[in-house]
Amino acid sequence: MKKVLFISLLSCFLLAWLWPSLIISAEKEYPPAPDFTLTDLNGQTISLADFEGKVIFLNFWATWCPPCRQEIPGFIEIYEKYKDKGMVIIGISVDRGVSKVREFVNDTHIPYPVAMFTNEIIKAYQPGRFIPTTIIIDKEKKIRDKHVGYMDKETLERYFLDLNK
Repeated sequence: MKKVLFISLLSCFLLAWLWPSLIISAEKEYPPAPDFTLTDLNGQTISLADFEGKVIFLNFWATWCPPCRQEIPGFIEIYEKYKDKGMVIIGISVDRGVSKVREFVNDTHIPYPVAMFTNEIIKAYQPGRFIPTTIIIDKEKKIRDKHVGYMDKETLERYFLDLNK
């Protein structure tokens, strides 16, 4: 019994002594988001600096990609709900032709900016070979996550609410 009590007290003491260093080491350092400049389908220039203090979702997608097409209605719904509260979605199409993208955007009524990919943004953000891929950037312009594959609207909303505190 004394041995169990001694081990318990010793464990509590060590935990109390190590606790501050455990908290510090648990804090993750997030990389800064590289600056970018894109031109959207309406001819407007978009850059990272335009979105000071906002949560940004860079969504790499294509018109021919079924999971991309599936997630867009949820993105539209959540964007409409939170666009005035600091949410930014930028669709970055990896299609080869702008006419199909423009037609798709018009048909689906995508309200957020859509731009065509550039080699520079691909190099800077490295979305990988799979789409859709969404890069999540917090208010301090740090990359918080890279979500590969279909993202449902609940996940998109959760990301936004967690980072918009």
